[in-house]
Amino acid sequence: MAPAQAVTELKVDYACRSEAGDKPENADAAALRLAEGEAVLTKGLAAAIADGMSTSEGGAAASRIAVESFLNDYFATPDSWTVKTSGGKVLGALNRWLYAQGQSLHGVPKAMVTTFTGLVIKSTTAHVFHVGDSRLYRYRDGELELLTRDHRVWLSEDREFLSRALGVEPHVDIDYRALPTEVGDLYLFVTDGLTSQLTDARMRAVLRAQGDNLRACADRLVEEALKAGSGDNVSCLLLRVEGLPEPRSEDELALRLKELPFPPPLEPGMKIDGFEILREVHASKRSEVFLARDIETGGRVVIKVPSANYRDDAAYLDGFLHEEWVGRRIRSPHVVRVLEAPRRRFLYQVVEYVEGQTLRQWIDDHPQTHINRAREFLQQIAEGLRALHRMEMLHLDLKPDNVIVDGKGLLKIIDLGSVRVAGTAEIAARFDDDVPQGTADYMAPEVLEGVYTRQADIYSLGVIAYELLTGHLPYGEADHPRQIARRRYRSAREFNPQLAVWVDGALRRAVHPDPRKRYDTLSEFLYDLSHPNPRYVERELRPLIERNPVGFWKALAGLLAAADLLLLYLWLAG
Repeated sequence: MAPAQAVTELKVDYACRSEAGDKPENADAAALRLAEGEAVLTKGLAAAIADGMSTSEGGAAASRIAVESFLNDYFATPDSWTVKTSGGKVLGALNRWLYAQGQSLHGVPKAMVTTFTGLVIKSTTAHVFHVGDSRLYRYRDGELELLTRDHRVWLSEDREFLSRALGVEPHVDIDYRALPTEVGDLYLFVTDGLTSQLTDARMRAVLRAQGDNLRACADRLVEEALKAGSGDNVSCLLLRVEGLPEPRSEDELALRLKELPFPPPLEPGMKIDGFEILREVHASKRSEVFLARDIETGGRVVIKVPSANYRDDAAYLDGFLHEEWVGRRIRSPHVVRVLEAPRRRFLYQVVEYVEGQTLRQWIDDHPQTHINRAREFLQQIAEGLRALHRMEMLHLDLKPDNVIVDGKGLLKIIDLGSVRVAGTAEIAARFDDDVPQGTADYMAPEVLEGVYTRQADIYSLGVIAYELLTGHLPYGEADHPRQIARRRYRSAREFNPQLAVWVDGALRRAVHPDPRKRYDTLSEFLYDLSHPNPRYVERELRPLIERNPVGFWKALAGLLAAADLLLLYLWLAG
């Protein structure tokens, strides 16, 4: 007999039972949905239970809509988002909609209020979203652990009310937690119609006795609660993890592409997969870039080919495929587009062709760009960064060499190989063990410590702004980002005296080595580059003794010493 193969994909068993009990209407709702195809890796599965408030006329509709909307809308969010971001945005929007429906338009309010408990399993992590008093338990190794807390306030021994639920207020705080999950874990969702009658000990006993048969277990839990006299709807959903995927950074698309062979050496005139190679644009030890023509449409594209030197380098190939994964998910006129290649038989990327020069070449030709042109360029680069940030992506290698300026002055960010994606970081920490690939002069120092925030991209943009306006770097050339923290910021006015004091102040803050002292948003930095910030103007106008007391007293001591020497000289000469 052949040995059993280990399960390397997300696989679950589940069962659900919901009864109205003594109520005329069942206001509970519960459901589960497993992603299909490539989305299994990037989205996983989602399950939820909700209990509509019986005192609200729309409680039953609210619970059903909450479960259905969460399961549908979560899978519609960008797969670059983290589960926390996706779930939070979906539930926030759902809460606002339920609240709006509950407001009176014609003097007849119909409140739509419900509890909600959701679970997302992605890769090997369980993500819990919760509000209200429905509950989620985890059963592992014979022990039952409550993963949520009831949002109830007791006024007296027999009086209580629900302190938090969907649809009560326009804003709601959702409890969130993430915890590792294992094969064999069993998750139990229940509403208060069941927990009001069965203790945790009794539920644990049922799971121990019948946990291998989830349908029988669900039936037993619900029937015992009803028999015990529950006066409410009674519902439970059980989910057992039977297989988990291997943690990895690439999706199914990348897995297929990795199987493609490297293309043969390309030369002008060659035809490959419907493209004619026109000329080589750039070559390095890591890749080759060619200008090509789409034979079918006549349009020009760029073909980027991985270097054959890295044919057996798994980490390099992951990075090459990661760049395409990112590029096909960003839609911005200021980020280069990675195009579809349905006829592809070899491993390469097809990228839109932008005729122009790099920003590095522009700066070399214009060592001190006029402030108005610099603002225009920086605004465009910031728009490209915003497109990445909205998808929870960080560029982390922004520099003049990675920005193209076309003949009409349109700027596009290129080279997405170092982009860090929050959503894929949940699957596998692709960046955890790698040394960041950014350039020392433009990389924020904290990136080396594994701190990845938007402030890192703001730092890089600040260095580019400084270089555009002065032709120099704010800390001089560095071999390593850590050197920056030990160097003194050089005022931009040393190189370009025409710059206003407040412009220099904005640059200084944008490139501060400490991210806590940097700008929080791109908009704030760009605004300060165009509008005098009184904070920077006043600092320059204050007397030296206020701006730099130590420097003032050192200078004064030096002047007094010089005066003493002069008097001594005159006395001796006389």
